[in-house]
Amino acid sequence: MRFDTITFASLFSTLASAGAVPNYPGLKTLWSDDFAGAPGQMPNSNLWNIITNLKTNNDLQEYTTSNTNLQLSGGGTVQIIPRLNRQTNSWTSARIETKAVFTPSPGKVTTFEGSIRFGDHPVHMKQGIWPAFWMLGKSIHQGTPWPQCGELDIMETINGVPTAYGTVHCGSVPGGPCNEPVGRHGTMGISPTGWHTYRIRVDRARAGAGGKWEDEEIVWEVDGRVFHTLRGGEVGDQGVWGTLAHSPMFLILNVAVGGDWPGAPNALTADSYGSMMEVEYVAVYSS
Repeated sequence: MRFDTITFASLFSTLASAGAVPNYPGLKTLWSDDFAGAPGQMPNSNLWNIITNLKTNNDLQEYTTSNTNLQLSGGGTVQIIPRLNRQTNSWTSARIETKAVFTPSPGKVTTFEGSIRFGDHPVHMKQGIWPAFWMLGKSIHQGTPWPQCGELDIMETINGVPTAYGTVHCGSVPGGPCNEPVGRHGTMGISPTGWHTYRIRVDRARAGAGGKWEDEEIVWEVDGRVFHTLRGGEVGDQGVWGTLAHSPMFLILNVAVGGDWPGAPNALTADSYGSMMEVEYVAVYSS
């Protein structure tokens, strides 16, 4: 069954305040987490890996397993909280990755989504804060380098600016079909506070009976509104498109601090809950 933008938008208006993983008519839930548990606990270890000893993009934070950086709220959410040690001027934060991997099926629409909000520090206190909800190709764990492994960024924001970025990374560096290292992206303005639903749909149903990969699409949405679309024909390379739309990927939630894109934090950058990313649920669906 195909779901267009209007259908998802109308469903969102009735489901956004449900406080649980939504069920969409005609879609099968393949995987989900509603982050149930007592306050201060870690996310479900059957579903998530907590990542440490990893830095990319010249970011500054150390990822930890401490519940000062990562915790269930007790209210059905998980919170990723950047912290500043003012004695050493060093940052800590958290990153989690799904144990499961997800491969979009031929002839189906596979949807990845999460309900997310950010801490309420004002923009001038979030320089260098970089929350993200994204995906990487499983092949990165099997020796395939970035960006050849494929990357789909469902949502990124930087420096507290109320703009959501949806980006794809693929192929080779520099240049290539995804204009690396910048990637191909779209943007959408969002309200700086409150919950938003961020979604990617990998639409392999568009290939039709003939299996034309050029007609397949990846579609980015915020709150049911499309803000970026990429077709296989725009990438122009079947193998590269396959790393994005045909291959297993895992989901990632993290808050980085500093790095090449947002730049370093400054003297006004504040830590703690006002700079956190809070997630109500993450779910994967198939038509």
